[in-house]
Amino acid sequence: MFLKFYRGHPADAPYASAWLHRVAVRTALNHLRTATRRNLREQLPLVSDSQQSEDPAAVVERRQLRQQVRRVLGRLPQKSAALLALRYGGFSYQEVARALGVPANQVGTLLRRAEASFLKEIERESHR
Repeated sequence: MFLKFYRGHPADAPYASAWLHRVAVRTALNHLRTATRRNLREQLPLVSDSQQSEDPAAVVERRQLRQQVRRVLGRLPQKSAALLALRYGGFSYQEVARALGVPANQVGTLLRRAEASFLKEIERESHR
């Protein structure tokens, strides 16, 4: 990512830190998504015993909930969505702080704000 920036932008560009931050967050999120999906594919059998006996309505409901969460995350500011994805993906406050480039002592406050925004969007969507 640094090489890409170096080749395509002036080194003293005023937007350099913001550009690099955004690329780092997106790269981290892509890595998490890829790793999570790969782990799920490798660890789970194609059809488990519980899935065979599971109520189809519950499967549909869970799928709809996942889709709703993805839609809401897509409407949040990128930093808030990244914060929620990283924290609920199992990262510690220190790891989240490093990934987002914020002080570790601010992660809790930022997380509470992101959660509040997420819940507000969920509520707004359910009233549509």
